[in-house]
Amino acid sequence: MHATRKLWTWLAVICALSFAVLGWVGSEIWLAAPPIPKQVVAADGATLYREGQVDQGQQAWLAAGGQQVGSVWGHGSYVAPDWSADWLHREALALREIWAQREHGAAFDTLSKPTQAALNARLQEELRRNTYDKASGTIVLSNDRAAAVREVARHYRGLFGADPALDGLREQYAMSKGVLNDAAELEALPAFVFWSAWAAATDRPGQPGLSYTSNWPHEPLVGNRPRAEVGIWSIASVVLMIGAIAAMIWFHATHKEEDDPAPPKADPLFNLKATPSMRATRKYFFVVIGLILAQVGMGVVTAHYAVEGHSFFGIPLADILPFSVSRTIHTQFAVLWIATAWLATGLYIAPAISGHEPKFQKLGVDVLFYALLFIVVGSTASGWLGTLQHKGSAFAFWLGNQGLEFTSMGRVWQVLLFVGLLFWVTLLGRALWPALRKASESRGLIVMVFLSALCIGGFYATSLTWGRHSHYSMIEYWRWWLVHLWVEGFFEVFATAVIALLFTRLGLIRAAAANSAIVLETIVFLFGGILGTLHHLYFTGTPTFVIALGGMFSALEVVPLSMLGIEAYRNYQRSRSAAWVQTYKWPILCFIAVGFWNLVGAGLLGFAINTPIALYYMQGLNMTAAHGHAALFGVYGMLGIGLLLFCLRGLSERAAWADSLLKPMFWCLNIGLAMMVFISLAPAGLVQSVASITEGMWYARSPEVVHSPLMETLVWLRVPGDIVFAVGCLYLALFGWRLMRRPAQPAAVATASAPTA
Repeated sequence: MHATRKLWTWLAVICALSFAVLGWVGSEIWLAAPPIPKQVVAADGATLYREGQVDQGQQAWLAAGGQQVGSVWGHGSYVAPDWSADWLHREALALREIWAQREHGAAFDTLSKPTQAALNARLQEELRRNTYDKASGTIVLSNDRAAAVREVARHYRGLFGADPALDGLREQYAMSKGVLNDAAELEALPAFVFWSAWAAATDRPGQPGLSYTSNWPHEPLVGNRPRAEVGIWSIASVVLMIGAIAAMIWFHATHKEEDDPAPPKADPLFNLKATPSMRATRKYFFVVIGLILAQVGMGVVTAHYAVEGHSFFGIPLADILPFSVSRTIHTQFAVLWIATAWLATGLYIAPAISGHEPKFQKLGVDVLFYALLFIVVGSTASGWLGTLQHKGSAFAFWLGNQGLEFTSMGRVWQVLLFVGLLFWVTLLGRALWPALRKASESRGLIVMVFLSALCIGGFYATSLTWGRHSHYSMIEYWRWWLVHLWVEGFFEVFATAVIALLFTRLGLIRAAAANSAIVLETIVFLFGGILGTLHHLYFTGTPTFVIALGGMFSALEVVPLSMLGIEAYRNYQRSRSAAWVQTYKWPILCFIAVGFWNLVGAGLLGFAINTPIALYYMQGLNMTAAHGHAALFGVYGMLGIGLLLFCLRGLSERAAWADSLLKPMFWCLNIGLAMMVFISLAPAGLVQSVASITEGMWYARSPEVVHSPLMETLVWLRVPGDIVFAVGCLYLALFGWRLMRRPAQPAAVATASAPTA
């Protein structure tokens, strides 16, 4: 107990210091973020953009799909361009052509090499010169550059408007026609994209050769290349990771783990009678299966748009289901079904652990279910309708689609979800309270479950920190608090503690050993994980020290993953330790699959893009998608399915259970995911990475590459993996349908019938 108290102290100190540093970094980002000009004017005094237009353009872009249609500074979807890289390249070409035609009377490409070199050097000097005046808040552009800006702005107004000459390009970008029909918003949108490109090329004050985005994107025309420190910190992070892995192996070798106890002769949970509130969680799991089917269906449609743009095998599906909507649902439902599975698991195990069914607990579980259902259906419907009817930026922010990846639902729905999560924590806490108060070997695990649940509820408040007029750099800062810390941080701690509790209740691991192990694992994970959030923010208008902190601490995130093979093997041994454990074979195999995908998806594929030098070239390419699919579904998805199966095992009649359906479900999901990642997404990402390194980010995301025969072939190669994966989902749906048609396990008459921890 003394050793465990020391570990808890270390955990508290590490969390406090890490969040203090993360908060300090946020204040520095706010101070160092690219300035938003009050106006942009030409040297002759003509106004290009008025005060407030950059902000209005940002809102217009988000309302038009935002990160669901292309990206800015590398964050967003992959079919349309990165708009900051696209604008920067178009402006550079336009300005260079203006000089060539006026001064040499010929197109740039026909000029001699020395003349081209002179114009290229002049171009770099022009675009890197910082003419922002802090006192007046004005950016002054040369008349020639102003002409180039006007030319590119016309292209953007036509693209996001309804210019028929750009129908073919919109098809390649999977964009709908006339996504912005408000004249003021259409006029303002180029102001925001110009500003994002200006910040990407213009030198920071007093730091020549270093832009506000640390020279991202790679664009040789304007001299955007990685600085020496990007490579140095990448090397340092690899060295640190190797050293930390060696230290962990040494620690593991010198601290022999206790052997697992002899398993009980019979299933300890065989006679567990579900309480009314436990039985009420059953419908959550069936909704989870429905959300999985919807998410996979939208993923198939979204992937196909990468080839046909507006159609699905010739059907003009984008007329009613645009790419921005299908991708929003695909990404949003992934988070929602995984979160719902974990929330329901908490509500299920709490009375089973404490042996206490609080008064009105079932009513609370039912109310929360219908509230969550209302939020899911309401946010999806309002976002869909808002996009189809072009209701504008105010509607998009408050009720529709905010245009931010993984956190796109309107602010009203976010507030309701935050309230729902706090209600969930309350339900969980009141059911766990007797077990929290009672001294027992499992109390440390129960405390960890409750604390992580409290963080899940509380940290969703980070989705409420930005407003309609927030600086884009600060939106990204807070968005990654939510996506990285909430989803990848506290949910993972919660799930790990829940799994340890489940194994403890089954008598397969010792409670005392699990208590220490779970706190130690949380320390190791959060030590790298909290400040590892910064690896998402290398190039989003942040100070350069973010690259150092993010690179070093994100490398430490890989360290605990290096030992997952041992944990997976031990879980496999536990699954074969007694005949009755085969009852839980498929939930345990799902937990083993989590270890595999944690190592491959989060570890190998994650670290492949997380070093500063790798992310400089790969951010916003399909290597990110390969990592995202393998980590999100492989780790969190398989974990959610494993928890779902474990809970349904205790809520269903044993005769209704069908292992014959779970076996193909398990293998199809894992094999299909592997095919999807390693036959299609990762190769496509490598093709784009070569293009990014050799030509620039604009080229890697251009139609010439994205719609090249090789890339489109790689998109079609997703089909076999998608089919295998979809078959696994159908087996899961069939399994759920079979259970739905059978009555649930009878409820316990008295709360005392549920055994205590």
